[in-house]
Amino acid sequence: MDFDLSETQRMMQQAARTFLRDQCPADRVRKIMETETGLDEELWRGMAQQGWCGMTLPERVGGLELGLVELAAVAEELGRACAPGPLLSNLWAATLLEKAGGDREWVASLLADIAAGSRRTTVALLEPSADWEAGRVTLAAEPVEGGLRLSGKKTLVGDAATAEMILCAARHGSDLVLLGIPPAAQGLRITSAPTIDATRKFYDLDFDGVVLPASHVLAQGSPAEKALRGATDVATIALCAEMVGGMQWVLDTAVEYAKTRKQFDRPIGSFQAVQHQCADMLLMLESARSASYFAAWALSEKDAAAEGAVSIAKAYCSDAAREVGNRGIQVHGGIGFTWEHDLHLYYKRLKSAETMFGDATFHRERLASQLLDAKTV
Repeated sequence: MDFDLSETQRMMQQAARTFLRDQCPADRVRKIMETETGLDEELWRGMAQQGWCGMTLPERVGGLELGLVELAAVAEELGRACAPGPLLSNLWAATLLEKAGGDREWVASLLADIAAGSRRTTVALLEPSADWEAGRVTLAAEPVEGGLRLSGKKTLVGDAATAEMILCAARHGSDLVLLGIPPAAQGLRITSAPTIDATRKFYDLDFDGVVLPASHVLAQGSPAEKALRGATDVATIALCAEMVGGMQWVLDTAVEYAKTRKQFDRPIGSFQAVQHQCADMLLMLESARSASYFAAWALSEKDAAAEGAVSIAKAYCSDAAREVGNRGIQVHGGIGFTWEHDLHLYYKRLKSAETMFGDATFHRERLASQLLDAKTV
């Protein structure tokens, strides 16, 4: 296959770069990350007008119905700009809604609102066990008259404070069940969970006997597991592409600094030790980019190796992002540790992304399990 982007994809990526350069400079990122919710309504409306809220959603609900390579191209620019806001959470939830909701009229209406940017959603999957496997979900969904009662806790739920709908994974008997929960539901408490990356806001959710009608059940059993796995793979690809964009910014900034910073009357880029750092960063960046775009292509084309490609991309990007961030700080020296320099924004973003949707160890284990299953078939 041809790993290069088409002319149309390049134009879309360039348009995203121009928009983010003009509308999301570093000083605006800093202002947004200091807010409680990390949401700038004006910036969000601008992103919605670009069509990013519904890039992969069907045209029948107002989406652009583009492929995952196009999504990755835009996500790379979001990472390059260290763009804050709930776009990734919204993408994950919208994809899950589409895969789990079927042809229900209210789901189609909700997806149309999401595509237009007039409604935000998120997914509550992770629990205190910090395991991203759907099989480890333990939040109890007990049957009551006319519906289900939820008791338990979810942690590190992205952008829950600004979401109008929370898609929650729970356990109903032995089955996984996906539910749509309004944030104002009685018995649901949402509390801030600060993390290393202030450009993304996370929350803990406590369910104290939250009762939901049966109509709020999106999917149960095998269909729920399949929908959650598929939606999470799409969100993982977007995150990998974001990480590639962040790594690109770190490399570009480090190289520029190495050209201008002088030591012993020579640019530090003339020293072999610094050159090695930059060369290593370039190698890891381009390898991460290839893995991410191949995974996007494979999943779009429903290739048999798609799930494995997603795990390979995330495992590699998780390790590479950490190392590129480390080397970027090494090249910058003392200035790289200061609050005034933007490098720490990207370092923290990359470090946080390392563990989202599973770290390298999680995905290597997942890949090994997939290979073992294929061998026994």
